[in-house]
Amino acid sequence: MSAPAIWIFLPFGLALILLPLRNERLTASLASGVTLLLALAAWLLPIDTAMSVGSLSIKIASSFDILGRRLVLTSADRLLLALIYAATFFWFTASAAIKMAHRLVPFGLGITALLVASLAVEPFLYAALLIEMAVLLAVPPLSPTDRSPGRGLFRFLIFQTLAMPFILFSGWLLAGIEANPGDLTLVRQAAILLGLGFTFLLAIVPFNTWIPLLTEESPPYSAGFILWMFPTIALLFGLDFLDRYTWLRTAPQLPNLLTIAGSLMLLTGGTLAAFQRHLGRLLGFAVIAEIGFSLLTISLGGTTGLNLFFLLFVPRLFSLGTWAFSLSILKEQAPSLRFSEVKGLGRTRPFAAYGAFLAHMSLAGLPLLADFPIRQALWEGLARQTPNIAWFVLIGSLGLFTGAIRSLAVLSMAPEGTRWEVRESWPQRIFLALGTLALLILGLFPQWTTLLLARLPSVFEHLGH
Repeated sequence: MSAPAIWIFLPFGLALILLPLRNERLTASLASGVTLLLALAAWLLPIDTAMSVGSLSIKIASSFDILGRRLVLTSADRLLLALIYAATFFWFTASAAIKMAHRLVPFGLGITALLVASLAVEPFLYAALLIEMAVLLAVPPLSPTDRSPGRGLFRFLIFQTLAMPFILFSGWLLAGIEANPGDLTLVRQAAILLGLGFTFLLAIVPFNTWIPLLTEESPPYSAGFILWMFPTIALLFGLDFLDRYTWLRTAPQLPNLLTIAGSLMLLTGGTLAAFQRHLGRLLGFAVIAEIGFSLLTISLGGTTGLNLFFLLFVPRLFSLGTWAFSLSILKEQAPSLRFSEVKGLGRTRPFAAYGAFLAHMSLAGLPLLADFPIRQALWEGLARQTPNIAWFVLIGSLGLFTGAIRSLAVLSMAPEGTRWEVRESWPQRIFLALGTLALLILGLFPQWTTLLLARLPSVFEHLGH
């Protein structure tokens, strides 16, 4: 038995089994149960260490050879695996309540397995191909059922695919640098190609136009899952590059480039969010700002920046999940999520309106909500290192805050005398209540997240020490 067989091949095989099923509850229940077991197994079971079960001795090997390549998941990766599969469990559990399980779950499980494989494959060059396979699997859940795919999905495919040749060529050059580290021309070429690859992969300005288009045209819950999973894995993939190559990790220009890219993403996402008239596009611009926040945490450097980077994961998960779930409920009652179409829906869908508003305010950094403690720590770190950039963070957060207030006002508008009703189903109410409660609890007790994620930086041999 090997770790890749458990955390890569098993979920991918289950995805193939679930693909023909059309029963929402059965699909969601099976996938949720397996992903929860995988998360618990990653948390509890050691890798490359013998375990005694009665008279039996079991050892989970760290590597698996396939087609002349190796998939390697070590004991240091266990916490990361637990986080990824716990997040997948979170997304899948609520999918049946909005009738998205049969569309999202099989493909989402396959995407998760492929992205985990991209972090585990050696040589790492093949990670680009696995990510591209995951991108192709994302097309069915993102495609609208009532019309042909729009520009957002096509741009998503184009930009993510354009990232692959740049990363592949940079990997080829990096292999040459290992043999001849003194060749500065080769180093410069590899750095440029790598930067272009991650610019496309992370949707950094100006290649981020597909994100708001995607959240406008695609089912909100599927878009939310994709926009949590892909940027998270891409950022981890980028950190693996930094951890692997000393010349890249110690480059004096790297913090400045990360700071500029992060501040542009945050400023763009936050400022444009203040002027949107579509609830889906608001979600897209919030995601752009979130990628900016992640880049800014990495730019701080050292264990402080890496700790803040990982601490963003859980609040972002609950915020995006609750927001996307709420928008899916609202979209069931309106032709689109334009302000003119959803006006007054908060009177009949108060749980969904409140969930969308609270999740939006959390991502904007409102005090006492889940994202605020990490935002505050990031502001303090930026104020010490680059005070001017701290103003960009403030402006971006104010833009997100403005967008949240405008969306709440639209959802509350209704003709005088309109009665307040609760038309969400009981499962929808329960999931929304749990999501909003999690945002409040994590805001009041942020140390709980710290206890869970304190050891995650050790995934990286050099960055985490």
